[in-house]
Amino acid sequence: MADYVQVVTTTDSEEAAATLARSIVEAKGGACVQVVPIRSFYRWENAVQDDPEWQLQIKTSAGRLDELIKHINEHHTYDVPEIIATPITSGSAAYLSWVDEETQA
Repeated sequence: MADYVQVVTTTDSEEAAATLARSIVEAKGGACVQVVPIRSFYRWENAVQDDPEWQLQIKTSAGRLDELIKHINEHHTYDVPEIIATPITSGSAAYLSWVDEETQA
C-alpha cells in the first residue's frame, strides 16, 4: 500500500464543502483539502440527476485513511457520501514530508 493517498468526496454547496474541509484539516485527517466546483450527473432514487457540486480533494497519509473516512461519514450532509481513495505513488519529497507532519495525531 502507498504511504499517501488522495481522497475525493463531494458536497452540495460551497459552504458545506468549506465546513467539511476545515473540520478535516483541524482534525488532522488531511494536510490539505482543495475545493473545486464541478457538475455531476448520477442516478439517485430512479432518476438521473444533474447538479452542481463541490469536490474535495484531500491529501493524507495512508495511516490516517480509516480515521478520515470515519470523519467524512460522521460530518457529511449526504446519506451516501462519495469517498474514493487513490494511492499517491510519487510526489515531491518535501510536500509528502509536510503531509506527514500535518497528519500526525
